[in-house]
Amino acid sequence: MAISNAKTGLLAGALAVSMVGVGFAAVPLYRLFCQVTGFGGTTMRVDAAQAATVSATDKSIVIRFDANHRGDLPWEFKPERPTDTVSIGAKDMSIFLAKNLSSEAVTGTATFNVTPELAGKYFNKIQCFCFTEQTLKPGEQIRMPVLYYVDPKIMTDPETKDIEEITLSYTFYPVEKPNTVDPQANGS
Repeated sequence: MAISNAKTGLLAGALAVSMVGVGFAAVPLYRLFCQVTGFGGTTMRVDAAQAATVSATDKSIVIRFDANHRGDLPWEFKPERPTDTVSIGAKDMSIFLAKNLSSEAVTGTATFNVTPELAGKYFNKIQCFCFTEQTLKPGEQIRMPVLYYVDPKIMTDPETKDIEEITLSYTFYPVEKPNTVDPQANGS
């Protein structure tokens, strides 16, 4: 009987450890799933080499840029230009501005989405500031570029071929415990 209880205890412990592991892996796995599929308006990430293989078309689309921040983040955050009309397939850049309005350094990180959601799998970001911690000193303002293009395949997908406008929206959140690197630790 003691052996049976020990096995049950070990199994329960292993299950608990496994569930904790799944819990920690859920967010990165979900983010990866969204990036691969464009699910939920998540844009696709591509590198410069992939982007270089795409050619511009003669059809254009309006891109709207939306900037938000959680109320407890003392920043001003906005796109430099609220809209842009781009040729589908052409690489383009948008600039977002963030300014720390407080008297102390504040760190934030941004999430994003694309609407309509079906356009997410065709909106390709080559470079962006999302999921990267940004620390701004008191009164500091920074310019953050987003390099992107809309994949020409959007024009042949029956569900997206009539889309005339895409909105790229970012929301900045405060980071409670910013990642800090000790400059002494890496010899710099």
